[in-house]
Amino acid sequence: MSETATVINDQKRTRRDETRPVPPPAMSGEELSKIDAYWRACNYLAAGMIYLRANPLLREPLKLEHIKQRLLGHWGTSPGLSFIYIHLNRLIKKYDLNTIFLAGPGHGAPGVLAPSYLDGTYSEVYPNKGEDEAGMREFFKEFSFPGGIGSHCTPETPGSMHEGGELGYSVSHAFGAAYDRACPRWQNTGRSVGHV
Repeated sequence: MSETATVINDQKRTRRDETRPVPPPAMSGEELSKIDAYWRACNYLAAGMIYLRANPLLREPLKLEHIKQRLLGHWGTSPGLSFIYIHLNRLIKKYDLNTIFLAGPGHGAPGVLAPSYLDGTYSEVYPNKGEDEAGMREFFKEFSFPGGIGSHCTPETPGSMHEGGELGYSVSHAFGAAYDRACPRWQNTGRSVGHV
């Protein structure tokens, strides 16, 4: 495929047509649609972890008893973390990359836990949080609850290699991991390792 463009040379005030190859799109429309749906599902799970303790699929009208009394988790960082996680996972699969994802925002665990839950990793490690309504209810209910799931990526997070909610910690861990594994490609957004 090629495209033709009219190029104007300002110095000589001449015009000429130039044909050049058009690069193929980075993703097909179908792939983009699937990734968008996956990302939206991650955002729903992240919001559910932060706000809901019951009625995870909203099968009945929302009631006060469905909402957590103490909200913890940063919604603002979750869509971005899921977005990076999903696209890095796509690139890792496409190019067979040896890559690690380090996410830094404290209380940003919903953005990493959601894709981990959707791809089955979380349920594999924690079978009581299966990929059904009962499992999702437990997943939401135990998030940021004493003895449950931490609101930041903790050592119990599948694939996590450290604890801490500060960018400085994640940068030092990123450098350590890169030198340790002699991995030339790594992406650092801040903190714990997402299982990608």
